[in-house]
Amino acid sequence: MSRPIMGPVRVGILGMGTVGGGTVQVLRRNAEEIARRVGREIVIAQAAVRSPARLRELDLHCPVTSDPFAVVRNPEIDVVVEVMGGIEPARSLILEAIAAGKHVITANKALLAEHGNAIFAAAQEQGVVVAFEAAVAGGIPIIKAIREGLAGNRIQWLAGIINGTSNYILTQMRTAGRDFSSALAEAQRLGYAEADPGLDIDGGDAAHKLTLLASIAFGIPVDFAHCYVEGIRHLERVDVVYAEDLGYRIKLLGIAKRRPDGVELRVHPTLIPERHLLGSVEGAFNAVLVDGDAVGQTLYYGRGAGAEPTASAIVADLVDVARTLTADPSNRVPHLAFQPDCMNALPLLPMAAVESAYYLRIHAHNRPGVLAQVATVLAEHGISIEALVQKEAAAAADVPIVLLLHRCREGDLDAALARIQALPVVTRPVLRLRVEGLGEAV
Repeated sequence: MSRPIMGPVRVGILGMGTVGGGTVQVLRRNAEEIARRVGREIVIAQAAVRSPARLRELDLHCPVTSDPFAVVRNPEIDVVVEVMGGIEPARSLILEAIAAGKHVITANKALLAEHGNAIFAAAQEQGVVVAFEAAVAGGIPIIKAIREGLAGNRIQWLAGIINGTSNYILTQMRTAGRDFSSALAEAQRLGYAEADPGLDIDGGDAAHKLTLLASIAFGIPVDFAHCYVEGIRHLERVDVVYAEDLGYRIKLLGIAKRRPDGVELRVHPTLIPERHLLGSVEGAFNAVLVDGDAVGQTLYYGRGAGAEPTASAIVADLVDVARTLTADPSNRVPHLAFQPDCMNALPLLPMAAVESAYYLRIHAHNRPGVLAQVATVLAEHGISIEALVQKEAAAAADVPIVLLLHRCREGDLDAALARIQALPVVTRPVLRLRVEGLGEAV
């Protein structure tokens, strides 16, 4: 039986920066392959562009406008691709597109992490798709993997290196001997970090992505406000060295873990065993490790940013949307993997309730009895020491004491650290990093 001939899917693109330009290039280069997969063409019918020079650079042959609302309101457009970034006007544009019955594809993780519940509810009501594979981990198809490939599993936990800028900086600190400031400057020179790198190095970008992954993994509403966030700005080169001496590497991890009493949702620098697969993820690459009850652990690795890796995810979403344009909305894959009326509002646990092993760097006067004072405070809070590193010369007046602690409750450690920090012999703020084994069988 021959397939009926269908007209092209007409796409409107909002934004022609790095990701928008990459999407144009991939659609153009792979047009025949994409049409074979979909059964119809996907064409760019209109674009909102700030700079006319960008049109010449991309050799873009379609109607253009400087007003993105004109694209959304164009009755000829079937699918709106939003790659502008930011909260507004992106939020208003997406909601208007949904209200007009148009499908939406976006790479905007900040918008979805903060306003995703309202956007997905509006899409469900209108019977349209909001696809966002490109919002998390660039070209790695992690959302499809969790939402579809692992649909038969109860996800126990996931952990990921989901910010390439921070991973590049930590890699440079370890392999090139750079301090934090020098590694950040190199990341900015190469275009991995923005002029204002705060969202990357302070953990906000990773937290946006983790919030979305946790919703898909556990069937909970998007709740960025309750994600614990800590960045890498306070790390020093010496911490990377000490971690290696102890057999670990430092990575900025996003961790979501299901527990009987709720869900842990946290982003912070973490010591992980150097032999672990996540420990070998270097440079600007991303990786996400997912643990399911049936499949065990699976790892997803690749480029987490860049024009064409991100465009790969956008075009994959375009293919999915094109395939489902004639499908009954009730039979489509739910936006957050679970049916909207079956989401569970599980509590997001405070960091005080989290259990982990810990790395401490304590600067103190070089005199007898200092370690005994610290150990006594820890013991009084039920915390034991696993390992100790102290290298500095005996003549130094101020020395760092590096401790690796056994697993304990963070609230107990907080109480102990408050007492340690108040000791007259302690000369600087204590640095605390968490240590995760992350299923070392991987």
